[in-house]
Order: sequence, then C-alpha cells, then structure tokens
Amino acid sequence: MEKKGSITVFLALILSLLLSLVATSIQSVQAAAARTQILNSMDIGLYSLFGQYDRFLLKNYDLFFLDGTQGGTDLNLAAVYDNFESYMKPILKQNSQKLKIRQGGFSGYRLATDEDGEVFYQQAVTYMKDTLGSQGVQTLVKRYKKKEQKVKQAEKDGKQAEAGNTLENYDSEMNSAAQKSQEAKEASKKEESGDFGDGTSGESFSDGEVKPQVVNPVPVIQRIRRMGLLDLVVPASKGISDQKISHGDLLSGRTLQQGMAMPQKTGKDNSGSAKVLFQQYLMEHLGNYISPSEAGLHYQLEYLLAGKKSDQENLKAVAKRLLLIREGINASCLMADAGKRAQIQALALAIASGFLIPPAAVAIEAALILCWSFAESILDLRELFHGGRVPLTKTAATWQLSLENLPNLLEGLDSQRRDAKGGMSYEDYLQVLLLSKSKVVKLTRGMDMIEVEIRSTKGKEGFRLDCCIEAAEISVDVEANRKQTFSVTRQYSYI
Repeated sequence: MEKKGSITVFLALILSLLLSLVATSIQSVQAAAARTQILNSMDIGLYSLFGQYDRFLLKNYDLFFLDGTQGGTDLNLAAVYDNFESYMKPILKQNSQKLKIRQGGFSGYRLATDEDGEVFYQQAVTYMKDTLGSQGVQTLVKRYKKKEQKVKQAEKDGKQAEAGNTLENYDSEMNSAAQKSQEAKEASKKEESGDFGDGTSGESFSDGEVKPQVVNPVPVIQRIRRMGLLDLVVPASKGISDQKISHGDLLSGRTLQQGMAMPQKTGKDNSGSAKVLFQQYLMEHLGNYISPSEAGLHYQLEYLLAGKKSDQENLKAVAKRLLLIREGINASCLMADAGKRAQIQALALAIASGFLIPPAAVAIEAALILCWSFAESILDLRELFHGGRVPLTKTAATWQLSLENLPNLLEGLDSQRRDAKGGMSYEDYLQVLLLSKSKVVKLTRGMDMIEVEIRSTKGKEGFRLDCCIEAAEISVDVEANRKQTFSVTRQYSYI
C-alpha cells in the first residue's frame, strides 16, 4: 500500500530557517576553529623561533637574544621570518582546515642596542634581580655606598698632595743651601760639615767631600717616583697583557642597526639600585687584572674605567688612580698619628741641621710626609696586584713601612707588604671606582667588551650585538577554506 506524505508551507519555511541556522553555525564553528588553529600556529612559530636563542650569550653572559643574522654577518629579517614560517606551516596543515599563508612580516622588533642600549641594560638588571633578590640588592648597595665617599675624598686628597709644590720647595731649599755652602767654602776655604745628597750614596750638591750624619730618604724616593709605576707594583712573574683593539672593532665605533618601534616599549629602571645591579653584572661577567678574560682585551673592567685601546694603558690608568687614593689615605694617617709625626719632625730637623739650613725643616717635613705616604702606597698597590687586601684606612698596627726603612723601599717591596684580612681587594676598589662612572659609559663600554670577546670565539667572528633580537611583533594574513582571510598579529619578548 502506497503511503504519501506532505508538509505545509509553514513547516517548509520553518525548516529552511533551521537549515540556514545550522549551516551558519557550522561555518561559524569552522571559522572559529580556523582562527584558533592560526593563533596556535603563530604562538608555536614564535616560541620555536625565540627558542633558538644564542646559546653562547646565555652560557657566558646569562642573556637571552635571538641571532638576527641567522648565521651570517648582517641583520637578515627575511631569513628570520622564513624560519618563523617554517614552524607555523606544519600546524596550519593539521586537521581538515584549508589554511594558507598569503603574506606576512615584521611589524616591529627590538634589538639589544636599541634605546641607547636600554634593552641590553634592562635584561642584565632583570637577571641580577632574579639572582640576588631584594635583600641581596640592598646589601650590595650599602656595602659600596659606604666606601664610595671615603675613596672619593682620598683620591681628592691624593691629587692635592701631588699637585702641590712639596718636592719642588724641597729641591729649592736644598739647592739654595748648596749654593750658599759652596760660596761660604770658597770664601773661608774651610771644610763645612754637611752634605746635600741622599745619605746613602755619599752624593752632595757641592764637591761630594762633605757627608751628612743623617740618612735623607727624600732623594731616594724621588728617583723611585720617576720609575714606571707598573714596574713597581705588578708582579714580574705574572706580567702584563699586550692585547690591543682598534676603534673599528668596537660597537661604539660604528653606526648601529636600529629596530622597528613596537607598541610596548622597554620599561626603564634608572633607580640607584638598578645601576648598582648592572655594575655587579659587569663585575661578574667581565675580566680584570686579577681574573683576566681569555679573549679580546684581558683587563675589561679596567677598560670600563679608562677607555684606552690596550690592556697596558688601561692598567696603568687604574694603577695611577689607586696610587692617588692610597696616598690620600696614608697621608691622612700620618698626619693623625702623633708618633709618626714626631719621627718625621725629628728627621726633618736633623736633615736641616746637618745641611746647616734649619729654616728648611718645614719644607723637608712636608717632603718626608709625601715620600713616606707614597712609599707606603707602593706597598699597598703591590699587595693589591698580588691578590691581597689592604685596609681602607690605616692604623699604627696596619702601617707597613718604617721611616728607617724608607730609603730601602726597593729591597723590601715584597718582604714588607702585608695582606690585611677584612680589607679591600683590587676588585673591591674597581667596584668602588666604577660607581663614579655614568650609566652611559658603563653600558657602552660593557657592550664593547662583550662583543669583542665573543668575536674572538671560533665561529662567532661576525657577531654583532646590534643584530641580536630581544622582542618581535609579527603580522600574518592567512586564507581559510578559500573563503575568508584572517589577519593576525602576535608578539614575543624575552623580558
């Protein structure tokens, strides 16, 4: 028996609406699925791309940067984008969606040297914060801030002492006395008692026949002061690096690549604690005389202070500053020590009397103070360059060189110096001296040294910090199912 069915016009209209709703829902779900798949592919592409960070930078400098040269020598954004797409495409091919990349590229990126090096700076500071913690940061700040003012004042005192005419006045008095003595001898034809030499070699300012009865250490120290400072304080067994660099090797010596502005800029932290943290980062990652680098300039922290193109020049500049600091400290100690002042006054009077020039005692006393503080400072520096420690301020107990041994300084360079536990090391002094350098100087010179050292590594000869990518924003147009095109923008940053 044949069955016949029929629907009303009303039901037909209802069913058509339902079918349209179902079809629209299916398309909406399909579009949402396509959009989700595209976003996932972009995220995976970015994560995979930035997962290729420079391993050498991370291992040696605890920094995350992507090599924008992709193995070449110049920034190659096309190669970086192609690398990104190679991770994105396999994800787009999954499932039944027909997804195809139409076009894409960078809509923004940041390089390590952008914003005057702020990108590099903030990443280094962030690393140190994560390493030390807030309590460690405060301890570090307090430790060196207390010493900074003392060192600054000591260096100022040392400069004033050296800038004075102490030794010139001494020479003037002694030469005047020599001339008067010679005139008196010629007039009276009698031998005078007194000699204007150093009391150690029998030299005199006249004919060398008359010798003083006291040992005058000033001429000895004057001769020592004319010697090379590094020869006096640096251990001969260790020697001095002869490494040099040219201006063209430095990041600061060329025009740098610039990134493309991103919506979110690098957060700037110019607080005092951030500056101390960055300095500590440099202390931990750059070489110095005590712990030299194995590539590039060996004395990198000294370069931060002096900015010279050779290790020897940088080391000499730092040694001169340390000498001024120690001279200022030691001269203050001599002035405050009643016992040592009495010794100096007695010897000055004896020298003046021996040369028959009692009025010159004041000038001789000033010369003795300068010479004694200089000689003590030479022992201090020699101890520092041998890896020992020297107290920031001296007492009678920590003073090393006696006035009697002042003429024998060269013979006792190593036998008379002493390591002071709890004192400041060479690296401690570098830390304090660096506090006075501006952020810009430390940042620029620090990047110089890192780049030069990395370039000395095999396979890294073309390394450039201004080709290192820290963050990127990528925009991609993807066609879905030949019907709709999605424009998606995603960004990633190491900070």
